[in-house]
Amino acid sequence: MRKLFTILGCIALFTVATTTVKAQNYKNAIGGRFGTANGVSFKTGLNKGAMLELIGNFRSTKGVDYLRLTGLYEVYNPINGADGLTWYYGGGGTIGSYKVKGFDSDVYLGLNGVLGLDYKFKGAPINLSLDWVPTLQLTPDTDFYSGDVGLGVRFTF
Repeated sequence: MRKLFTILGCIALFTVATTTVKAQNYKNAIGGRFGTANGVSFKTGLNKGAMLELIGNFRSTKGVDYLRLTGLYEVYNPINGADGLTWYYGGGGTIGSYKVKGFDSDVYLGLNGVLGLDYKFKGAPINLSLDWVPTLQLTPDTDFYSGDVGLGVRFTF
């Protein structure tokens, strides 16, 4: 299993390193991400065509409370003929904790993928995104979560 993750990681790094794309049309953005778990999202430009997104999610229901932090490296590609609209893909990781009432709490780690659309309004400091973030949970149990679809609404600067 470890060998498979190493090979997939090398392929992902090679793909990211050899991809040539145009830059997105804002440097930083902060706001909310709304989906299965609501949270705070911050994006910052790293290099031409790539951004780092940090997402802090929280959820509290009658039986489960959790908090998680996700970091994603995202590569942006323009959509021809649609000013301000880009699509992106990437990957990253998650660390979090959860507590089920009546049971012990635990810390978990996961690997994430991301695929989405990003739109920056021309002449306004507003950015919208819609993305899908599937997760391979590594601890405490190995499991695949088919993903969270989320809507991001951010202020750009």
